[in-house]
Amino acid sequence: MAPALNHPSAVTFIDEQKAVHSEAAEYYGGQEQFSRGRTYSAVSTSEHKERKHRISDVLYLIQSFAHGYNPKRLPQFQDEWHRRNRRMSHDEKSITTPRRFLIDVEETIRVVLEQEDTDGDFQISVTDAGPKLIPLGTATSNGFKTFDIRGNYMLSNLLQELALARDHGRKRIVLDEARLTENPVDRLSRMIKNSFWHALTRRIDGDGLEIICADPKNRTGRVNPRIYVPYGEPAMVDYYRKVAKEKPHLNLDVQVLPPKPDDPQFVKSLNTKPGILALAMNEVDDSKGGKTLKGIPFIVPGARFNELYNWDSYFISLGLLIDGQVNMAKGMVDHFIFEIKHYGKILNGSRSYYLCRTQPPFLTDMALQIYNQLDRSDVEANRAWLKRAIQAAIKEYHTIWVAEPRMDPKTGLSRFRPDGLGIPPETEATHFTHILEPYAHKHGLSINEFSERYNDGTLKEPALDEYFLHDRAVRESGHDTTYRFEKRCANLGTIDLQALLYKYEVDIGTAIREVFDDELDLEEEFDLAPWPVTPEKYANPRREKSNARPQSSAEWFERAEWRREIIDEYCWNESKGLYFDYDTVQEKQSLYESVTAFWTLWAGCASEEQAWKLLSQSLKKFEVLGGLVSGTEESRGKISLDRPNRQWDYPYAWPPHQIMAWVGLERYGYLEEAQRLAYRFLYMMTTAFVDFNGVVPEKFDAVKLSHLVDAEYGNQGIDFKMIPREGFGWMNAAYQVGLSYLSTGMRRAVSACTSPEVFFGSAAIPPPISNQLYGTSTTDPLSLAMEGLDLIHAPLASPISPAY
Repeated sequence: MAPALNHPSAVTFIDEQKAVHSEAAEYYGGQEQFSRGRTYSAVSTSEHKERKHRISDVLYLIQSFAHGYNPKRLPQFQDEWHRRNRRMSHDEKSITTPRRFLIDVEETIRVVLEQEDTDGDFQISVTDAGPKLIPLGTATSNGFKTFDIRGNYMLSNLLQELALARDHGRKRIVLDEARLTENPVDRLSRMIKNSFWHALTRRIDGDGLEIICADPKNRTGRVNPRIYVPYGEPAMVDYYRKVAKEKPHLNLDVQVLPPKPDDPQFVKSLNTKPGILALAMNEVDDSKGGKTLKGIPFIVPGARFNELYNWDSYFISLGLLIDGQVNMAKGMVDHFIFEIKHYGKILNGSRSYYLCRTQPPFLTDMALQIYNQLDRSDVEANRAWLKRAIQAAIKEYHTIWVAEPRMDPKTGLSRFRPDGLGIPPETEATHFTHILEPYAHKHGLSINEFSERYNDGTLKEPALDEYFLHDRAVRESGHDTTYRFEKRCANLGTIDLQALLYKYEVDIGTAIREVFDDELDLEEEFDLAPWPVTPEKYANPRREKSNARPQSSAEWFERAEWRREIIDEYCWNESKGLYFDYDTVQEKQSLYESVTAFWTLWAGCASEEQAWKLLSQSLKKFEVLGGLVSGTEESRGKISLDRPNRQWDYPYAWPPHQIMAWVGLERYGYLEEAQRLAYRFLYMMTTAFVDFNGVVPEKFDAVKLSHLVDAEYGNQGIDFKMIPREGFGWMNAAYQVGLSYLSTGMRRAVSACTSPEVFFGSAAIPPPISNQLYGTSTTDPLSLAMEGLDLIHAPLASPISPAY
């Protein structure tokens, strides 16, 4: 039976026609409209005649509703639903106009969840054991005739639409069936563009502090917001102190940082009093004839990551540019310029415990891509903005990436090697238990007691210092964690970092030559790193100052050519046709096979011959059904209870690796390969979206095509009720970027959830992955989902396919 309708007696609802796929505010906004008299003006002629023949049957119901009768009909399960034929006599016989449903929002939510959400997670997924069928009353019959909504996709969309209607205060709605059957590619792309980006938007000012200061990584127990304002920004200090005074309920604690805020000892002292770091602001009118400050909006990754992040922001910006949000992307660059000026680097994240740590550098490409899309009405303003960004990038390059300790003067390779003391405080409380336990036992202390004494320096453990040096480097690399970097990351000249710095050098040289007439004066004073790179020059404490002379393109192109040569010397392996990391301590290549080798194509530092070898010899090592895995199974090694999965290893797939490979392959003319990889990843995303209530997670198991991953941090972006609100930052971007690679036919095939095995044929299927680990080679989404949940289930009588 259909969910009961609870509406005023003897009325017919009149719902104005709205754009079917308009956003929720428009579609569900406004008031309910109905007429007191029974009317058939909105009913098709055939249904009008049919209703006249049945008037005696419904007369009693009409009279009952008029006297306040409101049946609460419970859903019925096995005895009735599974016997129902696909078409019943109560179904509408002909459709002359698109079908629409009259729905009581709260009652239908109750029925859908009670009947279909059998695991109680407030989501309708293929793993739920409900009948996957519910009748809804048609609007043309004023809710008395019903039509069956069938299949996981339509039911999950129904739940999402009901949640949106509830958000807008609607008790009853007239819902277009087309919103339930919407092409999933169009639906997801629309949600990203019009909803997810907005939900992930934050500002650090009086209006945004309550949201942005909430930090799920804060383990101190203090939840009141604290903001750290950089030294040399008195106007910002005054602004936040005024906010604290005007909004006493915030209990806002405003602190001013010292001139050198990234001193390791000082940063460690903040671990017990973490807070958000102030970011760039604009001066605006306060509507009272004066001026005030307002935070520049930015996009956060989502889930537990509720602050501005470094390399996440680059990939997010690519999605924003595709979706026309140029100013939002531009504002994020403004924040990075601010961070370099006041915090010395683009931070891993804008929290106090990240002050010593940066992440992979993408600023130059980010700034140039945005610059190319700025409004051409003010060329000089655009040029001035780009100049600020390039100046900041040059400072970051000289003071961070080619400065010790990150620079290895002997090889000229740069490394992820941040400062820092003690145990990283942003991890889960038990994350390092297995590392700390032997040391605690050695000293006869509990783990908590040992951690406190180790952090405050009372106990010295050099081996543990070495471990956390590499652990912090792993976090700075962005690839936290992976067996590729286990206990050695700070010593590695990684291929991805060398490629990114080559791109920095080329981008800076190009900008100076093409935009700044081959001469760029640096306004801020800082030390320039020695050039050419030799151990002797780095041992000499004397440094040239940044403002001593203008920058020219020639020296940056010279740096780029030199870096390309050392990449070839230390990182390229001719016999294997692949780039590798170089261990600067052991002075040999680390032969872990990483998909970041393809970042050299994105940066343009591979020769045509090297690109061909990467494509012909190495791509097959990483390509699986769902796209590119982070590394090979062979390099990762055997997984066991004592050696668990790491989330940046095989079989996991991440958006940055996909996007970098797509762009790099296209750059070298391998568009078909880029399209194939994009198709694989978007197919995996779309099937998850269809089968799991619209989920858009942080990462995937690309072998099992599952977001139900077995790794140390689980997955982010999957914990929501009824409707996904944010997706996940760089996964959202990957979808929008990936769609730009697909042909019309490929987009249609993805919409139909056509497996890459079917679409490309067996010739394009990568070699079978080892089945010893997974026990099956099935690609059916339901079976894979069940495997991911470790459920034992009997074979279904018929497959459940998305209905759209």
